Amino acid sequence: MRAVVRPIQLPAGRRVLVVSDLHGNLSLLKGLLGKAGFSQDDVLIVLGDILERNEGSLDTLRYVMELSEKYTVHTVLGNCDNITPAFADSRGDIPDAFYERWFRAQGERCLLVKMAHLAGAAVDTAADYPAARAAINAAFGPELDFLRNLPHILVDDHYLFVHGGVPREDRLEELDAHVCMKNDDFLNQGHSFRRWVVVGHWPVTLYREDIPSAKPILLHERHIASIDGGCTLKADGQLNALILPRQPGGEFSYVAYDGFPVMTALEDQAPSPDPINIRWGRSALEVLEKGEEFSRCRHLESGRVLDVLTDYLRYDQRGVHCEDSTDYLLPVKAGDRLSVVRRTRRGALAKKDGATGWYLGKLAEVCHGEK
Repeated sequence: MRAVVRPIQLPAGRRVLVVSDLHGNLSLLKGLLGKAGFSQDDVLIVLGDILERNEGSLDTLRYVMELSEKYTVHTVLGNCDNITPAFADSRGDIPDAFYERWFRAQGERCLLVKMAHLAGAAVDTAADYPAARAAINAAFGPELDFLRNLPHILVDDHYLFVHGGVPREDRLEELDAHVCMKNDDFLNQGHSFRRWVVVGHWPVTLYREDIPSAKPILLHERHIASIDGGCTLKADGQLNALILPRQPGGEFSYVAYDGFPVMTALEDQAPSPDPINIRWGRSALEVLEKGEEFSRCRHLESGRVLDVLTDYLRYDQRGVHCEDSTDYLLPVKAGDRLSVVRRTRRGALAKKDGATGWYLGKLAEVCHGEK
């Protein structure tokens, strides 16, 4: 399937916010838009992956549809969004074997499973799929039509918006749609562009070997912005809104929302000098000593030994892996506000300016009404 390209003209002087990879997390989307003060005067661009991995996908999709009716909103199709119309239309670009694995692994965190159940259909085996397709099409016509009509690429004079990435700026209609939607590790492919190419798909923390950071990455010399903050997929993930410059060549800014409780640090803490960011795809471990809250582990790729939260450990046929983990100590001054991911007997796993690490000092609740 070839990429569908839609030209747009971003209005001069209006604020443009770009979000990506909502993954069914409606509370974070509403929280982000509220924090950013999103209004009728703004333009919103949704870079895809509205859906999947969260039971809130249907509500999130309907909310984006509602926003699209009331505000100036442009949306592109992500690889996770494509799963639903491809199944409903029996397109064949995604085989039944994928759906069998995906439905089994995701359950009602998959939109299609939820749709089928709401429509009174089963998707337990491939034999159920014809009846499920008919039921889903009958019950969810507006939602399916919205997804079917989404382009893969939006192009403005100064910007190109795509979920995964593109290898070039010309002959875009000749590109394979799947590659535009699912383009892993895009920043390390060496591309540079005339326009700014804004992408999601690949959580930005995967690009950092040292510090887990969910802040958007801006490569000014290559004109690439990567903005996926790991919403839903990461335990410490956030939703980012990249705010485009009012005029070409101006400064980018961003707003982020993670929904974690905010607390005040009461003590200074120096950053650790040589931290490590153990992340998806590079997280194989050897467990040296398993504990109730923390386990002493050796990271096989780096040889580093560190303590990992025991409930972050994952066991499968490949061995032992972990959720994204770090030994990074955040740089903190007394009075700093931290988003607290979780508290432990040793300290808090917290976030500051999008970076995740440990804070071992004392924390105080933020007083009600304090800003």
